[in-house]
Amino acid sequence: MEFGVTMFPAEYAMEATDLGREAEARGFESLFFPEHIHIPSSRLSPYPSGGPLPDEYSHNLDPFVAFGAVAAVTSKILLGTGICLVIQRDPITTARVISSLDNLSKGRFLFGIGAGWNREEIENHGVEYRKRWRVMRERVQAMKTIWTNDVATFHGDFVNFDEIWQWPKPTQKPHPPVIIGGDGQLALQHLVEYGDGWIPHPNRGDSPLADRLENANNKLAEAGRGPVPVTLFGIGSDEAEIALYQKLGVARCVFRLPPKGRDEVLPVLDRFQKVMERAR
Repeated sequence: MEFGVTMFPAEYAMEATDLGREAEARGFESLFFPEHIHIPSSRLSPYPSGGPLPDEYSHNLDPFVAFGAVAAVTSKILLGTGICLVIQRDPITTARVISSLDNLSKGRFLFGIGAGWNREEIENHGVEYRKRWRVMRERVQAMKTIWTNDVATFHGDFVNFDEIWQWPKPTQKPHPPVIIGGDGQLALQHLVEYGDGWIPHPNRGDSPLADRLENANNKLAEAGRGPVPVTLFGIGSDEAEIALYQKLGVARCVFRLPPKGRDEVLPVLDRFQKVMERAR
């Protein structure tokens, strides 16, 4: 099992470059940044975890810009979106951003994606909330077409372009791993169809994690595919819980860091390092 860390790259939090260096120095395998391109002030969509929406949701840096800076000061740590809101991004532009980052980082990018939960945020980008999964599929398909063809063309219900050229191609072949976030049936369908990995919620969903993992593996097998790597976010320091995840075959546990200053983040990072080292 590998271990990573995640933090909202808020403008008032520990600098992304500083965090990248410190996480790599402590032996963490990966660093993940989430994104919310904006937060509608209406606040009609409730925060999934309950209560008021934390400030970091509307105060975070663009993850790709932040990762470009982190890539320049690190050499080993993997850089992943956890998650990227593909439905709020133009696929041609995003394909180039990702291939550029994968090149600059020498193949260290992990493309975690999801369809999102904030209806108003999604619809501000011209995407109907009920169609968001279909839009996500097409945009990922279009990006894969660009990454794997010297001359790319795509015609779908939501993405359309005639023959185009776009370089560089990603360093990873055929492209960075596409890791599907979510627990519902639609997320599972997308995982089986084109996911290279899965990010389920450890303690959500309509059944225990072990049952959800078994169900996903059965669905993958029915489609002629083997199991895919599973990443869990928001892991605490409970070593018995981590041992259970190891037993279940989870590939990566990601500890959540507070979006605070360096003096508050480093002690938490040190504590998670000790948990990681004992687990290994």
